[in-house]
Amino acid sequence: MSTGERVGGGRPRLVATDLDGTLLRDDGTVSARSVAALRAVAAAGIETVLVTARPPRWLHDLAHVVGDRGIAVCGNGAFRYDVADRRVFAERTIDPALVAEVARDLREQLPCTGFAAERATGLAAERMFAAIHDHPEDLVTTDRIEDLGDARVGKLLARNQHLDDEEFLAAATEVVAGRVVLAYSGAGGLAEMSAPGVTKASALAAWSAELGIAADDVWAFGDMPNDLPMLAWAGRSFAVANAHDSVRAATTDTCRANEDDGVARVLEALL
Repeated sequence: MSTGERVGGGRPRLVATDLDGTLLRDDGTVSARSVAALRAVAAAGIETVLVTARPPRWLHDLAHVVGDRGIAVCGNGAFRYDVADRRVFAERTIDPALVAEVARDLREQLPCTGFAAERATGLAAERMFAAIHDHPEDLVTTDRIEDLGDARVGKLLARNQHLDDEEFLAAATEVVAGRVVLAYSGAGGLAEMSAPGVTKASALAAWSAELGIAADDVWAFGDMPNDLPMLAWAGRSFAVANAHDSVRAATTDTCRANEDDGVARVLEALL
């Protein structure tokens, strides 16, 4: 595998990168070097896409990273987001009846599980949901997530403070039994659930197809298990040095860690 300092082979037509733990540093900031590299790639005519588990509301401050052309596939593939315009322009949501069914089963089989829902319009959460981050000011609260009714949920979140992270995620995976896509992005024991077939990979593939770009012409960067389908789909895949073991084992290449501007170093060598 390459260390990312030299990148032979053909030039990509699209570069897709995860954010947290990959492009962003551990404190959630993005270095000037990474911004310059990503924008230089875009200026050279290569499409750039941010592909992240983050909801749209967590991308507002990243317009400078992608410039005027950049979009994000966010919410683990649930939303397409124009970063510069702060606009969701496509979404793939979970059927409300399925939200209710999955929440009911998790609540019954894993007592004290709390739920929240990422939507294009913002976050809704049960009053008992144990948040990892501060709630936004426009939070919609409810006693049960099912009471949102026909609201369009892009990503259903579940957390249980009485079970350790691995125990809860394993149990939740068994309970949902493939009815939704359950992903783990490394966020404090959160089970992140999307509609059937909705992943970073499927969303990126759909966007690339609309642009007329084949998988072989895509380079993708990631660090966590929820990136694996995207990395497997892309023609060339890079794991940052700090990536989860399963990710480093699955990619075609590795690059330096997020704290050492690994993505930027690959892009600089590309140009």
